[in-house]
Amino acid sequence: MCLAIPACIMSVEGTKANVDFGQGVVRDVNITLVEAKVGDYVLVHAGYAIQVIEEKEALETISLWNDILEAGQK
Repeated sequence: MCLAIPACIMSVEGTKANVDFGQGVVRDVNITLVEAKVGDYVLVHAGYAIQVIEEKEALETISLWNDILEAGQK
């Protein structure tokens, strides 16, 4: 099973994008598999953006992840 996490593209330089996963987690990912620009949300798996997704869908997924993480800390 694969796990992809949504992130927002903050900047693009060539085939790399700096993305924000939220809560201070920022990483560089490869964007050669998608056509994405600054402000787009992408699903990231193993350092690669594999799909561009709608902002609403990304924010809903991020909210669910946050709920799961909070429940695990109780």
